[in-house]
Amino acid sequence: MSPTALPAAGPEHGHVTFLGAGPGDPGLLTLRAVEALSNADVLVAEHEVLDVIRTHARQGVSVVQTDADPSSVSPPGTGTPQLTVVDGTSTPAAVPGAAPDAAHLVMEAARGGRRVVRAVSGDPGLDTCAAEEMLACAAAGVPFEVVPGVAAAVGVPAYAGVPLRDADGADVRFVDARAASERCWTEVGTSDGTVVVSTTLDSVAAAAAELVSAGRKPDTPLSVTIAGTTTRQRTWTATLGTIAQTLKQAKVLPSPDGGRPVIAVVGERSAAARRDQLSWFESKPLFGWKVLVPRTKEQAASLSDQLRSYGAVPHEVPTIAVEPPRTPQQMERAVKGLVTGRYEWIAFTSVNAVKAVREKFEEYGLDARAFAGIKVAAVGEQTAKALVAFGVKPDLVPSGEQSAAGLLEDWPPYDPVFDPIDRVFLPRADIATETLVAGLIDLGWEVDDVTAYRTVRASPPPAETREAIKGGGFDAVLFTSSSTVRNLVGIAGKPHNVTVIACIGPATAKTAEEHGLRVDVMAPEPSVHKLAEALADFGMKRRAAALEAGDPVTRPSERRPGARRRRTTT
Repeated sequence: MSPTALPAAGPEHGHVTFLGAGPGDPGLLTLRAVEALSNADVLVAEHEVLDVIRTHARQGVSVVQTDADPSSVSPPGTGTPQLTVVDGTSTPAAVPGAAPDAAHLVMEAARGGRRVVRAVSGDPGLDTCAAEEMLACAAAGVPFEVVPGVAAAVGVPAYAGVPLRDADGADVRFVDARAASERCWTEVGTSDGTVVVSTTLDSVAAAAAELVSAGRKPDTPLSVTIAGTTTRQRTWTATLGTIAQTLKQAKVLPSPDGGRPVIAVVGERSAAARRDQLSWFESKPLFGWKVLVPRTKEQAASLSDQLRSYGAVPHEVPTIAVEPPRTPQQMERAVKGLVTGRYEWIAFTSVNAVKAVREKFEEYGLDARAFAGIKVAAVGEQTAKALVAFGVKPDLVPSGEQSAAGLLEDWPPYDPVFDPIDRVFLPRADIATETLVAGLIDLGWEVDDVTAYRTVRASPPPAETREAIKGGGFDAVLFTSSSTVRNLVGIAGKPHNVTVIACIGPATAKTAEEHGLRVDVMAPEPSVHKLAEALADFGMKRRAAALEAGDPVTRPSERRPGARRRRTTT
């Protein structure tokens, strides 16, 4: 048992976990943090921290925001506290009787034996004043624990490609510019070690001037990183003497974002020449690209994860909605036939087909045991994963192309000696093609081709998303079928000319071109993961070309409207 295993919450005072959520990347949460979040009854955090931890909270957990207005830049702990429930439907409501002070919020939330997670950005002991809230809990007899997090002063430089130490073991000093005294500046100014300064964008030049006045040379290298560890991260390299001019030339300042926090690293280890080689995060092939994925969150989950690994920001927009068949009797008869031994095989050609059969099973009080004695086929890996989640391990998944044609390549012909039953149950969409049915019949099988669900065009996305699609707000769009092309254009309009168009295959590309779109990327084989790989390869080549030409690396959405593009097929 872990020495940090969750203790039992007290029946009266509950229990509080002070948790460091890291500087912004949800992937930096520790295993201990994820465990605490999954057991929490109440989350207390600022809005931006909630965005980091919410995924790991259990369904129905209560949420107390210490900042009432997410768009507000007021200091944490001000305004009216808000209580919401993570179920996708609840609306914020004021917490009755709670004071806006964060410590009181925490203790109020812990009453009645509840487990509370008080999540803060970075690390509770280095990035915030959580000690005051801990002391309040101790005084009130509320038991608590601390789960450290990755501090911004350590995590952000790592993501910016700026090591704080080297083989010589340089001295490292951490300074919060907002609270630094004259003595503090003097001490770090006379040191030749690395200085990590927590400040704001519009105060960087002032902090640099303080260091120069205290004795640091004006030509000392300096890096400044904003939104560190997120896909909005941006880093500038300069010197103490040139940083003000660098930010001005980059048109970063003056700006409404001047009050945003940044991490500045001062010392030889932040030199531009070193960072060019060590900047692993910002040099990802699709870093910062906003990619439109015209699929539902359920369908796009693994694809979106893959895009994030390339540095992209996926935005899922459903183009189709799934509805039950208009006449359910055919599906009901087929499911009953499945139980009574009518079929030798059942073939699933989509995740939606698995979902439709599973829902019908649950309606009849059946479970995965009803598949006993029946061979199960899945058209591809995602469909197979959906079956495994249902408790069914498929007997057949294509070894090559993940499509109906690929499934037919591996499907055995009917053999009256070895196959006691010659019938296949095929639950599909109402608009499915006949390729699989015809192929199975050619192999000697009888096929019950059953409409398990209907696909209809989804409702239009929000106006903001539609404007981004038509106005060039997206850097790329991934089209995974001809229907996604037709439906996206139908519900949201045609993507802007600067948007990179990526298609899963020739048929989808042809449909895109028929709608007036220029296809930039095509997958080498019909797989959503190969499509994402092809887009990443396109982004990498685009980045390399810009660097070779001495041009700044920009995203497609940052190009001038109307700029001509070269067609590239991968």
